[in-house]
Amino acid sequence: MQTVYLMRHGETLFNVQGRIQGWCDSPLTAKGIQQGKRARDWFQQAGIHFGAAYCSTAERAADTLELVTAQPYTRVKGLREWGFGEFEAQPEYLNPKIPYGDFFVPYGGESETQIRARIGQTVLQLMQHEPAETTLIVSHAGAIRNFMSLWPQPDGAQQKKRLPNCGIVEYRFDGNAFFFQRLVDPAQA
Repeated sequence: MQTVYLMRHGETLFNVQGRIQGWCDSPLTAKGIQQGKRARDWFQQAGIHFGAAYCSTAERAADTLELVTAQPYTRVKGLREWGFGEFEAQPEYLNPKIPYGDFFVPYGGESETQIRARIGQTVLQLMQHEPAETTLIVSHAGAIRNFMSLWPQPDGAQQKKRLPNCGIVEYRFDGNAFFFQRLVDPAQA
């Protein structure tokens, strides 16, 4: 069994400003940098070392990964956040109520079905071709939540909790299926 850690990026300027981020980008804040360092410390204290590392193409994900580990990594387009089309960089109060369904499609964004298929297929293919025993993937809240909906935990309790910046979701992978282990907030650990 392999272990994969899906981690959300640190807090960004758009997070603080209450803006929809999606495929657009904004820099990590000082707090976001500290969150990345706390995640690094959590992994080190737990004795977790990565054989491989991946992140989305967004700078906020790459910058977070570089705070956690100095090892080489690969940026993967399929790990990007949900595409919100014309809603990118707009105030979050414009978001519809969850579930979003196909709300963003007429505005040039992705549907819930599209993001789920993209993130699910991307992580599955990465892990099926990755020989490392332990892998770190830094992505985004929406993308990770949609992945989690494909591979839910037995009691569903963690699925209802908000995924904090630098929140870590641990899965075991047997070559075909992912098995939820835990959700960790390094700031609270």
